Amino acid sequence: MADSTTKRVTSADVARLAGVSRATVSYVLNDTPRQTISAGTRDRVREAAAQLGYSPSAAARTLRTGRSDVVLCLLPDWPIGTEVGSNLGHLSAALAHHGLTLVVHPGNRADRPIADLWKAITPAAVIAYSGFSDAEIAAMRSAGVALVVALSGRHRGHELAVPQELVGRRQAEHLAQAGHTRLGYAYPDDPRVRFFAEPRLAGVRAACAARRLPTPVGLTVPLDPPAAADAVRRWQATGVTAVCAYNDEVALAVLAGLRQLGSSAPADLAVIGVDDIPAARLADPPLTTVTTDQSVVGAHLAATVVAAMNGRAAPTLPAADIVRIVPRQSA
Repeated sequence: MADSTTKRVTSADVARLAGVSRATVSYVLNDTPRQTISAGTRDRVREAAAQLGYSPSAAARTLRTGRSDVVLCLLPDWPIGTEVGSNLGHLSAALAHHGLTLVVHPGNRADRPIADLWKAITPAAVIAYSGFSDAEIAAMRSAGVALVVALSGRHRGHELAVPQELVGRRQAEHLAQAGHTRLGYAYPDDPRVRFFAEPRLAGVRAACAARRLPTPVGLTVPLDPPAAADAVRRWQATGVTAVCAYNDEVALAVLAGLRQLGSSAPADLAVIGVDDIPAARLADPPLTTVTTDQSVVGAHLAATVVAAMNGRAAPTLPAADIVRIVPRQSA
């Protein structure tokens, strides 16, 4: 039976094995600047730490610096789909490159007060997709949180998120360039994603207005073939020839509705989605969609966090360059 009382390796153990002081171990393993420690001593400390399986305590580092190396990301009560998952994955990898750890907390604030979360880990930064109150911002900044940013609401201090209006504009512009003059918009029936759906619809409307096209006909489309078929009938009755869908899943529902009616895309109705999920390539016909380079978004957000921690200005996100059309056969 394993010994449950096995002693945890400490910096004192590393110091004894390397023949140095505990202070030297701390300086080397924490990359403390302005220390005159020879390369040989540094190598000896690192080799001893590796041999013993020791790493600096995150809790101790938090006590010493006043904050952890954690970036807390607060997600609303969203479905975690392919695009959100990709964004979080790239953000986590980019932060890790800077020695930071991403902690994601999904759910609404009724489940647990926001103060309970940030006080528990004293993060370097807090990022949320919903607004903070003035009191919440003041409390976090007083506690030394370097970056407090909401990607929506009154306190958008930095442009960290891709403007969803741009995504909608890209959809409408692609269809207009293909000759379509009467567009529809397939709105999702999940109220949790209004954060994305409303600005995308606004972008479609803006693109139509810029080209002096009629206002797009917006209909809610559930992920249900008969309901989607009903929406297709209503669009066709108003002369709509192409539809911008909120995302690829809603676009796939529209394609299923077309099949129920014995119709097809793009001959009877062109369809364009958003996100380029794997199923988009497998659709019949393959789905035209809009994609965003989430690796660039993740790197940008990580660079913004690091800049804030070091008192530097935030970089600019090249949104127009990373949102692009993936042309296939549905539009």
